[in-house]
Amino acid sequence: MENRNLKRDLEQLDSILKEQGISRRDAMKVMGLGGAAFMVGGTEAEAATSLEASSAKGKIVIIGGGLAGMSTAARLTNSLSNPDITVIEPEALSCSYQPGQTLIGAGLWEKSDIAYKRDDFVPSGTKIIKEKAVEFDPDNNTVTTDKGTKVSYDYMIIAAGVKLNYAAIKGLEEAGEAYSSGNNSKLVRVLDSVGASSIYTADGSAATWTNMKKFIAAAKSGKNVKGVFTHPNTPIKCGGAPKKIMYLMNSRLEEAGGSARANADLHFYPNGGGMFGIKNYHKAIVKQFEARNMNYSYKHNLVEVKDGKAIFDHHSKVKGNYDEDLEEYEMITKHERVEADFDFLHITPPMKAPDEIGKSKVGSKKGWVPVNKETLQHARYKNVFALGDIAAVPMGKTGGSARKQYKVVVNNVISMMESGSIPSTNIKYAGYTVCPLITSIGTVMLAEFNWASKKTGDGSNAAMTSLLDPTKERYIWWLLKFYLLKPMTVYGMLAGKA
Repeated sequence: MENRNLKRDLEQLDSILKEQGISRRDAMKVMGLGGAAFMVGGTEAEAATSLEASSAKGKIVIIGGGLAGMSTAARLTNSLSNPDITVIEPEALSCSYQPGQTLIGAGLWEKSDIAYKRDDFVPSGTKIIKEKAVEFDPDNNTVTTDKGTKVSYDYMIIAAGVKLNYAAIKGLEEAGEAYSSGNNSKLVRVLDSVGASSIYTADGSAATWTNMKKFIAAAKSGKNVKGVFTHPNTPIKCGGAPKKIMYLMNSRLEEAGGSARANADLHFYPNGGGMFGIKNYHKAIVKQFEARNMNYSYKHNLVEVKDGKAIFDHHSKVKGNYDEDLEEYEMITKHERVEADFDFLHITPPMKAPDEIGKSKVGSKKGWVPVNKETLQHARYKNVFALGDIAAVPMGKTGGSARKQYKVVVNNVISMMESGSIPSTNIKYAGYTVCPLITSIGTVMLAEFNWASKKTGDGSNAAMTSLLDPTKERYIWWLLKFYLLKPMTVYGMLAGKA
């Protein structure tokens, strides 16, 4: 990476695109990136479709001032002639660029590269309450904060994200629950005490790189070492991250030279029964793992960390008694305790909705905010909407999903303000999700899909934004991930435009 520079890399990007017969600007349009190209041209920041201002009136409260919440606030500000918007967000660094945590974990970025302050992105005229919403009374349209501030609303938008539930793993109870942004030094101390790493916070990512260097040095010195990587039994944000950090570990080991890679056993333990929910991507990842001599064991959920061992619940289905009426066997879940020694352990924690939301009237039995998956309108309260990681929609916990969702929410909230209903002609969320899966330092597989893809088993119905085969690892997608996505997010989405 040290020998690469933006100018030369973009020249390489142009060269690759030229082979496809398209320009860089046209490629960005094809990829559906809208304003992303402004980062290299300096004029595209204002290229987003201009929004016709609505004169509709209503008091809007947004719970959460991260990417999803603040982007929604910005777009509402751009779309209303007389906006009345309040954002409730206690964290000063809530707008930090979380996808960059993987790159910090591999020593490619620094924590300062992703730190963005909440107050720098509050739209003009929007009120910010720097407190935490803890009580929800949707029957009376009020929210109360931890400081006792009571806020009334006509419309509420919930974009509070998820909590990282490290405490659900035995041996990490002291770590408790955490958010990705903010001071997580205590969490890092607890992880360090058991020899574990986790890139799901900025502090944790920096510590991961420290631990990764020690692991690589041991392997290079001739020691046989074991790296263990986990994926839990709950929905998680950025589902590709547990694999990305493993790919980057592999890349760093190869970069170290000598026998470093040969001395390192890298093993992935996902709770699920495959690498990816879309067949084509699953097959591609399996081939990538096999080509890199990276091991994997499905249906393993991390339940404990103790004495240098990662302890898993290995679950599987076995045949039970035969039901003569149904003419089929009863399927029984079998559980087996599996212990894995490690020299490096990367933990992807279980994740959940914050209790104050998940256990409130706007939550659900599973904690996530129940919404219509296409309109993102609450299942019970018509003046409540949710988006981002906390919304109960299938496969929708990525920044790419939020980029589609916030436009849907803004359209529908304004429609409700104008007429009290959502027209069938309004844009709908189709489940679009994108995962730029880093496969090495220099290559990315751009996995795009939606709900239709899940049915067909491939990416063909995913409204693909690229002309290129999405299952192939490409340097062009590395350029997109490493250089373009952050400015597009920070200066595009957070401005309510991209």
